[in-house]
Amino acid sequence: MAQASENYIHGHHPSVLRSHSWRTVQNSAAYLIPYLRPDMSVLDAGCGPGTITIDFAHKYVPQGSVIGIEPPPGDVLEGARKKASDEGVGNVGFGVGDINDLKEFEEGRFDVAHAHQVLQHIQDPVGALREMKRVTKKGGLVATREADFGSFVWYPDSPELNDWREIYAKVARSLGAEPYAGRRLVSWALQAGFPRESIDATAGTWCYSTKEEREWWTGLWADRVVSSRFAKHALEKGLVTQEKLEEWSKAWREWGKQEDAWFCVLHGEIVCRV
Repeated sequence: MAQASENYIHGHHPSVLRSHSWRTVQNSAAYLIPYLRPDMSVLDAGCGPGTITIDFAHKYVPQGSVIGIEPPPGDVLEGARKKASDEGVGNVGFGVGDINDLKEFEEGRFDVAHAHQVLQHIQDPVGALREMKRVTKKGGLVATREADFGSFVWYPDSPELNDWREIYAKVARSLGAEPYAGRRLVSWALQAGFPRESIDATAGTWCYSTKEEREWWTGLWADRVVSSRFAKHALEKGLVTQEKLEEWSKAWREWGKQEDAWFCVLHGEIVCRV
């Protein structure tokens, strides 16, 4: 989630939350699992609806604790708290906070500072990494995973999806964000003061190929391009017309109906030792 909430390109439209609520540690932070111990304290910055946060607490640090934060107004946190309560997960808490100014946390507070799909949406990702480093204990870990929109791959080709990606990148950058964040993570970590030898860099993917996967993924984007905050920003900046957005929405759904359709989302991943 973005820490400059008003500029967050997606907003919290139901189509966005459907995507975020699908995320777990296994499908979105598996690169971090080998580093975790049951008694660790974890910060999950930009936690959204809290599914990854709660999963950390319940399955991976059951003797530890997890705190998830969202930027103001933090309207999604009520649902996150309810989910944790409903699932009986007591070692997790949620609050409003800014990844670029973690003033509520003292230096060396956490064993792990984690963010998923956050740095790509903010204007100062290097500053965010510095703050994550500050609140992490000596010997602890700063970890993040970011999509790289320029590395999305799909088949069959679609001129409408190609156009969508081009405009998405323009909208994101007009908001001070970086949609090709995945490839930049090592560079940002170096700028944040991590020595190269302390950075473990990997890549991970989401792949959508079965009928159910295609319907889910393309349905999300078909709704997002006309109903999420992306549409509002794109229209206000004069980059598209409403007719074009509706054309893209239809194209997403039609593309997903093709039996040979295949979509891969590439992410950069880093684990930095403090």
